[in-house]
Amino acid sequence: MHFNLTVFQKIKLNKTSENLKIQKVIAVIAIVLFCLKIFAWYVTNSVAILSDALESIVNILASFMGIYSLILSAKPKDKNHLYGHGKVEFISSGIEGTLIIIAGLFIIYKSILRFNEPSEINKIDTGLILLSFTALVNWVAGTICVKKGKNSNSLVLIASGKHLQSDTITTAGIFVGLLLMYFLGYVWLDSLVAALFSLIIIYSGVKIIRSSVAGIMDETDIRLLGRLVETLNNNRSVNWMDIHNMRIIKYGATLHLDCHLTVPWYFNVNEAHAELDKVINVMHENFDESVEMFIHSDGCIPTSCPICMKMDCPVRQHEFERKIHWTINNISSNKKHNIETV
Repeated sequence: MHFNLTVFQKIKLNKTSENLKIQKVIAVIAIVLFCLKIFAWYVTNSVAILSDALESIVNILASFMGIYSLILSAKPKDKNHLYGHGKVEFISSGIEGTLIIIAGLFIIYKSILRFNEPSEINKIDTGLILLSFTALVNWVAGTICVKKGKNSNSLVLIASGKHLQSDTITTAGIFVGLLLMYFLGYVWLDSLVAALFSLIIIYSGVKIIRSSVAGIMDETDIRLLGRLVETLNNNRSVNWMDIHNMRIIKYGATLHLDCHLTVPWYFNVNEAHAELDKVINVMHENFDESVEMFIHSDGCIPTSCPICMKMDCPVRQHEFERKIHWTINNISSNKKHNIETV
């Protein structure tokens, strides 16, 4: 049993189109802010501002890579990619994380060179004004990007947004360092600030790579699975004895979900089919993501009776004892639920 293909394709197309528009805006913002930071470095001769500008180059590359990956992931399934092309988003995010780390290491290198051979810093006040503006724009754009990415389950948008937010933190730190240098007159603070905040850049890159590897390896998303279990508990039907062997795989903005649903054994094909439709409708109504579901129906067994809430069951063999609350553990287990083992 699977989600209606026409509806699924429309949802996926709409979300992909929206994500692509956001990613294009991020690319334009990255280019504009890079130009502003280069200008700020030109007028100040600050290696800290230069380091901020160099990270913006990574932002530009990453944003265009994100555009490419979103276009590729939106391609329909074919005989060589039966689950679509969404996995490319994880690869894109991994490359972005690697570029971020390289930028951080380069900044440390430049800071060491400048620390040994300090240069005069000019027009710090102009540089501070430009930095504060770029920080504000980055934070607003990054926050919107992360929110939209979580709503559409797009790792590319989330990675881009977090990158912009980390860039804001870096810019803010550099702003404080240059402000201190402006009032105290210590030129070496420029190199020190650049080196310290490059560590934040590197840490951000490591986190993005970790997230992309988890997606490629189909690591369980506990947060997402928890949301799903809570939704099923809140919309549970008396004809659902249990849901087990739940598996979720991410393909970019698409969630592929497999599970087994235990229903009364005497239900005919049409009745069992109707229960599967109910589960799919619950997912469609409560999740913003594009969800593709494949559900296998199982008939209940005598050990299901003590946890079965269907009080009008004509073939009940045991009295109802208690309701089993579904959890991440028991819904993921590859066995039907019963009162002794759940």
